[in-house]
Amino acid sequence: MTERLEEARLAPAPVLDLEVLGASAAPNVATPILRFTLRADEPTGRDVYMVALSALIHIDPGLRGHDDGTRALLVDLFGEPGRWGATTTSIVMAQVDTLVPSFTGTTEFTVPVPCTYDLEVAASKYFYSLPDGEVPLSFLFNGMVLYSGEADRLQVAQVPWSCTARWRMPVAAWRRVMDAYYPGGGWVRLQTETLDALAQRKAQRGVHSFDDTVRALLS
Repeated sequence: MTERLEEARLAPAPVLDLEVLGASAAPNVATPILRFTLRADEPTGRDVYMVALSALIHIDPGLRGHDDGTRALLVDLFGEPGRWGATTTSIVMAQVDTLVPSFTGTTEFTVPVPCTYDLEVAASKYFYSLPDGEVPLSFLFNGMVLYSGEADRLQVAQVPWSCTARWRMPVAAWRRVMDAYYPGGGWVRLQTETLDALAQRKAQRGVHSFDDTVRALLS
């Protein structure tokens, strides 16, 4: 028993280096999903059987510039522009889990992230307000690595939260996902009472759509 413990101590755990390569719309799915492609490098040559990976993805708005029109759209998210130095803190985009299949050396895998057009969600509000450019993202990883130890014994090691990656996602990547599911439109959540009142106004005015009803009210 003592010899086995000593072997486990001598066997170095895999060292994972994770890099984000790109993002695209996931095909043939019922709901909007942004699929990030990542590369995992393990330089020690260990045979990795599997990685159960958790990714916490943050938006870092303070790491990019915003024009006056964008600042006007984001007042309800960050307050007046004069306060942005203190209010443009990180926004949680998603926390998702994925499995990385077995590999030795290097492999590529995907992390699917569900998206929403609900503009009451801070991440969606921020993406929607950006006309173009890139969105600075931070990926914080955690999880478990199953790998081949001494004498081919199965061993388990943790992926520490210090395992991170940064990537600047094109705004166009998010828009392509939304355009595939909500072409030429968007989505706003209303309380049932508000929706009922809007439907009643629509019927009273004899207009053909909720969009026309809202336009009439705004004008």
